[in-house]
Amino acid sequence: MRISIVGTGYVGLVSGVCLAHLGHDVVCVDLDAEKVASINAGICPIHEVGLAELLRGVLGERFRVTTDVIAAIAETEVTMLAVGTPFGEDRIDLGQIEGAADQLGHALASIDRYHVVVVKSTVVPGTTEDVVGPVLEARSGRHLGTDIGLAMNPEFLREGAAVEDFLAPDRIVLGGIDERTLDVLTELYSVFQDVPVLRVDPRTAEMIKYSSNALLTTLISFSNEIGNLCGELGTDVTEVLGGVHLDRRLSPVVDGARISPGVLSYLEAGCGFGGSCFPKDVKALVAHGEAVEVDMPLLRSVLAVNTAQPGVLVDRLRRHLDPRGARVAVLGAAFKAGTDDVRESPALAVISLLRDAGAEVVVHDPVALVHAEAALGSDGISFVDDLATAIDGADAIILVTAWPEYAALPELLAGRSTLLVDGRRMLTPDAFPRYDGIGFPADI
Repeated sequence: MRISIVGTGYVGLVSGVCLAHLGHDVVCVDLDAEKVASINAGICPIHEVGLAELLRGVLGERFRVTTDVIAAIAETEVTMLAVGTPFGEDRIDLGQIEGAADQLGHALASIDRYHVVVVKSTVVPGTTEDVVGPVLEARSGRHLGTDIGLAMNPEFLREGAAVEDFLAPDRIVLGGIDERTLDVLTELYSVFQDVPVLRVDPRTAEMIKYSSNALLTTLISFSNEIGNLCGELGTDVTEVLGGVHLDRRLSPVVDGARISPGVLSYLEAGCGFGGSCFPKDVKALVAHGEAVEVDMPLLRSVLAVNTAQPGVLVDRLRRHLDPRGARVAVLGAAFKAGTDDVRESPALAVISLLRDAGAEVVVHDPVALVHAEAALGSDGISFVDDLATAIDGADAIILVTAWPEYAALPELLAGRSTLLVDGRRMLTPDAFPRYDGIGFPADI
């Protein structure tokens, strides 16, 4: 199939490259000419495992990027909208999706054949039909259902494993306005065998995406709240939640072997969730509920727990030393390992709290230092790309992102009495003379 994708951000670029890898002809559209030239030169603008290699493999054959939206639409059968939908002051900001729909409608005005428009951006229920659809019809002069197909096709990509998730999906959700639209999308994804395909309406597809993210964030905040209580009660949250994990309803025993589903990774205490999806999506869902007069106290509490969690981590450090004047190494700036995304990262909150408390802060991250410095500035913060240098002379170390590189800390700190505060509980407490962390038993 010939596919155009508006937007070369995280979702757009991953989707485009992977669809090209699967055999489709893909052209991505972006208004940033410098970014377009860079991608066409084989330079991947984001850190995502396996993406750069796939990009170089399809570039110039089945994949390219352009600034010409009209030409891109004219030569394709399906267009995906993959632009940003940030959360504004009190609701989701649909400015980019409305602008993209307007551009697309203008391009469709000169096309006399059926064309399917697919929303890939995460949008609140009703957006595809009530916002995107009317803009397309008004701008193009064409009609939904006869001239234009319209659908919502949410992505379920984990940053750091997005390529793997796209090429081996656990489900495909197709939310179309009619059977004709759904048939086109079913053909688009026909390469995937034995994968559940849900053919639903757009509003249901939009709600599936939000509900999925809301569930995972709820598990995270539940785990963190339990961890905070465990630390005060003198119990270790890793042992407590480890016992919870053994419930057969969570980790079933099949043919005598216990299965540990990936969802259990969300039932582990840490310093909170971040990234481009979880925080804004939960906020958007809560705000959307309020707009239709449905209160969502559970999800508001999920957000409240998450907002407070970086402060809990800093408080664990305060049990041992006054941060004022102390040299504190913060390990990790990305919101999770495997990505350079620092949006809503707990690390940024931890760093800001330490700086405000008068600490001398040194930050290390394998890939995200440039983005961290752009977000925080360099006032009172040093950004160091060598791990050994970052921890040298530190009075305390706070581990915020679970990069595998940090497994070397016991060896690097051998013979030192440096305090380690483990915000991800990824290291063995006995490996350090002074250890604390989320959900670790406090001295009571």
